Amino acid sequence: MAKRSNKPKTLKEKEGIPAPDFLSSKAAKIVQEKRNKVLSSESLTNGILQGNVTSLSQAITLTESTAKKHSQTAEEIIRACLPHANKSIRIGITGVPGVGKSSFIERFGMLLTSKEKKVAVLAVDPSSSLSKGSILGDKTRMEELVKNPNAYIRPSASGTSLGGVARKTREAIILCEAAGYDVIIIETVGVGQSETAVHSMTDFFLLLKLAGAGDELQGIKRGIMEMADAIAINKADGENRKAAKLAKTEFNRALHLYPAKDNGWTPKTLTCSALQNEGITEIWELISKYITQAKATAYFQQRRNEQNKFWLLQTIESRLKSDFYENPKIKVALEKQIKLLSDGKVTPFQAAERLLKLT
Repeated sequence: MAKRSNKPKTLKEKEGIPAPDFLSSKAAKIVQEKRNKVLSSESLTNGILQGNVTSLSQAITLTESTAKKHSQTAEEIIRACLPHANKSIRIGITGVPGVGKSSFIERFGMLLTSKEKKVAVLAVDPSSSLSKGSILGDKTRMEELVKNPNAYIRPSASGTSLGGVARKTREAIILCEAAGYDVIIIETVGVGQSETAVHSMTDFFLLLKLAGAGDELQGIKRGIMEMADAIAINKADGENRKAAKLAKTEFNRALHLYPAKDNGWTPKTLTCSALQNEGITEIWELISKYITQAKATAYFQQRRNEQNKFWLLQTIESRLKSDFYENPKIKVALEKQIKLLSDGKVTPFQAAERLLKLT
């Protein structure tokens, strides 16, 4: 039998780094209290108007918070920022998962910052219906843009809001505009009814498509195509160039089936490659042409008025829903109706009717 070697083992657990003597539990508590302290609405507003990114992020966090203690502060900030808002171009970008939205937005954002524009990206990440969590990985996907001093990227969890659009995206737009951002880009999760919600809060709606993915046949269907102000066939590079050109032709044919928009604009299809940084400039030129045409008439302001009306109705619906479920009487009655529903003693419609009568 071979003798056991007395040499030290290769793998050895090292002792942890001891805590410095100068740190105390009291000091740690003070640091934690400072982190948890909510700044006043006045200080945050001043920071936002000065273009301070930290103040902007803290304010957006307050608007996203469901805690009632944050609601009043958030409302005061939004009210103070409102006179300084409405000076940007709001662009909605949507497309199926995998179409390259993040890569496109990064190239697009870098182009705009090179033209001395300040760009804010509000990216909505889908929340898990089971764990309620989100990855919030847009900052890692936009490695170059996130380091640009003239760009601000804010990923937000969609939560349970309609179509995956973050509940407070509209307020975030106002805060970003007050902070001096010229272009606000809103990226949808690309699923459900998020496109409808984003379309209602933007001036220009860009639909990203892929060639050879069966999307050409979808071009003749109503819905998302009717909302699009332009279509961009992404990933038009390498061996996919030919397919992208063919898809462009097919989509242009499909777009001619729809009547012109209220402002007389006819949506167009372009090809681009975020990977090769091709076609991005042409898309911005198209958007600029659209905005110029819309502002030359009353359409641009009309669209903004429609946005405000939609935001009003959505806020009312959201508030009514929140107040309903937060009602102590409803909470007790809801559990009772769920039990009766499980026992087969009531139908969902009967249970709902009983609960609604309690309000």
